[in-house]
Amino acid sequence: FPVLFDERIAAGLIGHLLSAINGAAIVRGASWARDLLGKPVLPGSLSVIEDPLRPWVSGSRPFDGEGLPVARRAIVENGVLTGWTLDLGTARKLGMKSTGSASRGVSSPPSPSVSNIALTQGSASRDDLIAAMGRGLLVTSFLGASVNPTTGDYSRGASGFWVEGGRIAYPVNECTIAGNLRDMLMRITPANDARAHLSHVVPSLLVEGLTVAGA
Repeated sequence: FPVLFDERIAAGLIGHLLSAINGAAIVRGASWARDLLGKPVLPGSLSVIEDPLRPWVSGSRPFDGEGLPVARRAIVENGVLTGWTLDLGTARKLGMKSTGSASRGVSSPPSPSVSNIALTQGSASRDDLIAAMGRGLLVTSFLGASVNPTTGDYSRGASGFWVEGGRIAYPVNECTIAGNLRDMLMRITPANDARAHLSHVVPSLLVEGLTVAGA
């Protein structure tokens, strides 16, 4: 069935991609995206942009946790994965350069992370996507997670609303949605409802062809 991830939770789906391209996961070989550098990971019309220099946003910073200057970069450009997220340590192990992505805590060493992410928005509203999906599930919250970071197998408990004939029919609680992140991300259609003031600007996302149980 088609599943529409509401804007309030859709950033989590893109977050799985960002975790998979984190240099720490790539160094360990524990990432479903480890062989996808330079290859499509999203539909060709979509890009994921990181801009740590956005003004008045909580994730903004002039330099990373290792003192390197930060810059705007396209993590995914026209659907193609352009690079990993690296600090100095992971970059050295991979024979690459740091992307200025080190994050540091008060009692932990630096590690790669991202900030101020924006996914290309679509032209349709969330209601337009509900009408277009015909029969499927609108997810408004998650109840648990089982995501395999190595294979990308995805299974989550969810609640929301069942859609029939392009209209919300009735509420659904404690159902399960499942798929594989490689396939899911290649089948997303974004709405136009992302909130621009957030550090992760991700609209509602319609994903085709997921397994739904218990709805």
